[in-house]
Amino acid sequence: MTATDTEALKERVCTAIDDRANDIVSLAESVQAEPELGYKEEKTTEKLADCFAEMDLDVETGLAVTGARARAGSGEFVAAVLGELDALVNNEHPLADSETGAVHACGHHAQLAHLAAVGYAFTETGVLNNLDGALELIAVPAEEYLDLEYRRGLINDGEIEFLGGKQELIRRGYFADVDCAAMVHAADETPGHEITTDFSTNGFVGKFITYEGKESHAGSAPEEGVNALNAATLGLNAVHTQRETFADEDHVRVHPIITKGGDGVNVVPADVRAESYVRAKDISAITDANTTVNRALESGAMAVGANVTIEDYPGYMPLQTDRTLVNHYNDNVQRVLGDDALVAERSHLTGSTDMGDVTQIVPGIHPWIGGFEGNVHARDFEVADTEMAYLLPAKVTACTLVDVFTDPEAREAIREAKDEKLSRETYLEQTRELRETISGEYLD
Repeated sequence: MTATDTEALKERVCTAIDDRANDIVSLAESVQAEPELGYKEEKTTEKLADCFAEMDLDVETGLAVTGARARAGSGEFVAAVLGELDALVNNEHPLADSETGAVHACGHHAQLAHLAAVGYAFTETGVLNNLDGALELIAVPAEEYLDLEYRRGLINDGEIEFLGGKQELIRRGYFADVDCAAMVHAADETPGHEITTDFSTNGFVGKFITYEGKESHAGSAPEEGVNALNAATLGLNAVHTQRETFADEDHVRVHPIITKGGDGVNVVPADVRAESYVRAKDISAITDANTTVNRALESGAMAVGANVTIEDYPGYMPLQTDRTLVNHYNDNVQRVLGDDALVAERSHLTGSTDMGDVTQIVPGIHPWIGGFEGNVHARDFEVADTEMAYLLPAKVTACTLVDVFTDPEAREAIREAKDEKLSRETYLEQTRELRETISGEYLD
């Protein structure tokens, strides 16, 4: 296929997105108006399923409790485009749900607009009819690592194995024939035409810590109790004293919170609970830092004679972007957004995403996009530029996929990169190894 032919296909997919602009924006605003937490995204799943059905695609729902998928085209090379269904919790945000505190302060509603827009770009143009490619559209549940007691209940009930939605979809085989994957994410304080494409992220392990003491009257007989809050305080302080031992190049982040501090002011706390992440740039650094953190947490129980139980769950794997996809994406940023567009490149970001898990098994891209004001997850986060937040990145993705579908060398490079990735079985083995329960018993 000539460059002229490829350019004509790009014009067609971009025009299709323009023609559907009102529907795409309406979808984003509808999702934003009814935010739902992970593995509870019933309404949001239905909205995306209806959107896929409108594209005249066969739709599967209930991928992992919630979620929806559909495939366009029948070619051998399969490119997946993902969008995350769930909201996060920030009760202070002006758009937060009054009952749950859920709000799309992470821009997942924009991801779903992006997902739908790319779907329209290919289904309404018939571009795939003459190409050896297929487009997998996946609306994914449960990216935000929160509401964890509910999710642990799902695990205990056998409905899921993993707390994160993409991990669960990998386990269930939804990426078995996918050759590459793409999605986007809102960036902090970037109201203009700025996109960050080539970077890595931290992975992490999620932690639940329970200190068990002995209750007694806090005023008249504190000496008869064992103060679990003191154990927790000492344990967390011991974690803090370890921070200087973490190498800068490992990008370690540990940020615990106490979720239960006791049952009453006048009772020596006997049941104190905390949660934390241990983040780092790779699995080795995560494991090493986590061992240090667990030792420090246990020391608090030892010091006061309490018990401690530390439950480690797989968090998310580090993200690795694919150079072939990045190069084509960057070229199309300039095509779609013009010469004034800023393509920023950063070497490493210390946050985490379960798109990292996807990039452990297939080549992927996860650009941070502009169009937003405020900080992601904060009360001031909002859409500043509707076109940039909802439409333009979808044009860039669609044009990038046209390049990949029409360029045998690009497809070969991506498949060679996939051959270097983990197999699904190895990925699952490594992920499951992060699940561990540690107990320290010092209570008489």
